[in-house]
Amino acid sequence: MTVCKKVVLRFDSKIVEKPIIYSLIKDYGLIPNIIKADINPHKEGYLVMEVTGENDQYAAGVEYLNSLGISIDALDEKVAWIEDRCMQCGLCTGLCPTHALKMSRPSMQVSFDGDKCIVCEMCVKSCPAKAVELHF
Repeated sequence: MTVCKKVVLRFDSKIVEKPIIYSLIKDYGLIPNIIKADINPHKEGYLVMEVTGENDQYAAGVEYLNSLGISIDALDEKVAWIEDRCMQCGLCTGLCPTHALKMSRPSMQVSFDGDKCIVCEMCVKSCPAKAVELHF
């Protein structure tokens, strides 16, 4: 059975030099789609990605990542946009890295596409009307 899961990988400086994405593709037959990544100056960071593959391949890939000391968290949180509360100020649209929240022109109406959201929480923190909420 094919699975498609969004996950967050968190790693330390020992992992940065390892070809983990290459290994997931070549050794485990998984198809990773990198959505967002960040590595700080100390070479620690995180990677948000969608992983597609067969159940057994996915399980083996997760086991491989765990063996490297990479923590894997399912992206179970969801951002909810409450349209009725929205003031249409557009502040969130300028901060959204994936354009899940966007402002249509010329109407200047804010809209939300949950499929593009990576739950970075920038919109939650910035919304003056509290029209964006984090749901677990």
